[in-house]
Amino acid sequence: MIALIAGRGALPREIVANLPVQPLVCAMLGSEPDEVQPDLTFRFEQLGSFLAELKNRGVTEICMAGAVSRPSVDPAAIDAATLPMIPILQAALAQGDDGALRAIILVMEDAGFTVRAAHEIAPDLLMTDGVYTKVQPGELDKPDAARGAAVVGAMAAVDVGQSCAVRSHQVIAVENAFGTDWMLQSLVERPDGQGGLLFKAPKPGQDRRADLPTIGPDTVVAAASAKLSGIVIEAGGVIVLDRAEVIANCDRLSLFFWVRAS
Repeated sequence: MIALIAGRGALPREIVANLPVQPLVCAMLGSEPDEVQPDLTFRFEQLGSFLAELKNRGVTEICMAGAVSRPSVDPAAIDAATLPMIPILQAALAQGDDGALRAIILVMEDAGFTVRAAHEIAPDLLMTDGVYTKVQPGELDKPDAARGAAVVGAMAAVDVGQSCAVRSHQVIAVENAFGTDWMLQSLVERPDGQGGLLFKAPKPGQDRRADLPTIGPDTVVAAASAKLSGIVIEAGGVIVLDRAEVIANCDRLSLFFWVRAS
């Protein structure tokens, strides 16, 4: 049996819709999902008891999907089952996103669970390489995409984001803790030209069992509002939500959508 620890956004809904058997949907208090109904909620301070409850229910695999906020830990709420995990959990909260997720995965594996990636249990969430739109990327877009890949790779060293915007080989915006939508909105608020592309890819070396980058129909609308000409994602590395609508939005707004081989 699989437990889905669901956060905010459409990804948990997509996973549930793609699974042949309904998972046990779980949520951490303070980061409850907005598109699926949880069967079980837990406090971060009681993670140990939560994992024990999963075992009691016959869960053997865990998938984490959706946006979550870093919890504000109440020391008085830590229970006996979680106390031995505190050194690892404290270290996790002090790290960047990728480091924190690695630590949480380690805790779950030490408890005897197999941690599965969203795209492992719902493989249709990933796309193979190719251009899926009527509009095709131009010759100038190819070096911009390569520049975007290099920038995202460099950003991995400081664990700050998984996307950037590139125009004429110049980086005009990079993703930070506020996310891709915020980055694109910043371009809308400071219009300084048009053209270029949004590039999105996982960080090199990141654990792909959690926090794989995601785009959806709203990303296309935001990229068009930022006056970009297209979207480039790494093949096999970015989850695409509502792919038919993503492609239709690109065609409607005259953007190209290129799934680029790494």
